[in-house]
Amino acid sequence: MWSTSYINTSSREDRHEELKMWSHLFAWFFPSERDDWLAVLRIGIGLQVALYPLSLRNEWLQFLGGESRRISEAVLAADSSFIPRAGWLVSCGRSFGLSEKSVLLMVWCALIAAGLFLLAGLFCRTASIAALFLHLAAVKSASFFSYGVDGFTTLGLFYVALSPLPDRFSLDSRWRKLRPSYADLTGFFRRALQLHICIIYFFSGVSKALGNGWWNGDNLWRALARPPFNLLDPDFVASLRPSLPVLGVIILFLELGYPIFIWPKRTRLIWLLGIIGMHIGIGLFMGMPLFGLVMIILNLAAFGPNLRANPIAHP
Repeated sequence: MWSTSYINTSSREDRHEELKMWSHLFAWFFPSERDDWLAVLRIGIGLQVALYPLSLRNEWLQFLGGESRRISEAVLAADSSFIPRAGWLVSCGRSFGLSEKSVLLMVWCALIAAGLFLLAGLFCRTASIAALFLHLAAVKSASFFSYGVDGFTTLGLFYVALSPLPDRFSLDSRWRKLRPSYADLTGFFRRALQLHICIIYFFSGVSKALGNGWWNGDNLWRALARPPFNLLDPDFVASLRPSLPVLGVIILFLELGYPIFIWPKRTRLIWLLGIIGMHIGIGLFMGMPLFGLVMIILNLAAFGPNLRANPIAHP
């Protein structure tokens, strides 16, 4: 009888501990969260989207027009016929008597407008979905000329489009007096972005660590000395050659340690500043300002707000 009572008590304690564990796990994935991070992401990605077509103003028709686009879209069709592409918009425009050039110029203007609407926080949901579709269509139809910045911009737009909009800093909230639907999910989407970025940096660091190029500085030398990234004077880069292995190891350490040291409040600010400094360097010294900007935006949105708070209990 005593043993039966002991077993029942032990079983209840086990169930209590299990429920407590699940409760803590649920609270971690769905924390109570302000929408400061969403405002940072919306404003930053809106600026990024507006700058993207402006940076290609001289090459826009060349990248998306004629045979170049058709080859890119033929390759794209082999992967999936559902991925957005500029060809859809060109075909639609032709049914209204519009030329290819006219449609592509309209897409250029629409993408800038969508970015500016996001930047201001006006018609946030519509602007984010429109920006996501137009940006993805342009990037996929010019895939031969795209690189990492395009994927990370799409990533940012994805989180903006899905998150509870509008945030309290937007014109939708202040002027149109709209309130976000499912505001209780704000913390979940930030947590998802945080985990997503941690995975990206960790596997980027792993891929770098597998070769010798980052340990001995050769990859940094190539990145700084090889066209079109050779913005620095070759003699100056050569003078840095002895320090390149140290810089390479620092970059490895920043990326591999990101998922570990970005969470504790004692190391969070240090790691965030280190990563931001790395991306500022990429933007300035390799001529990739948009790539540096979008990575800074994603990091600030994910881990910037509430730096002094406990990032696990109150991120």
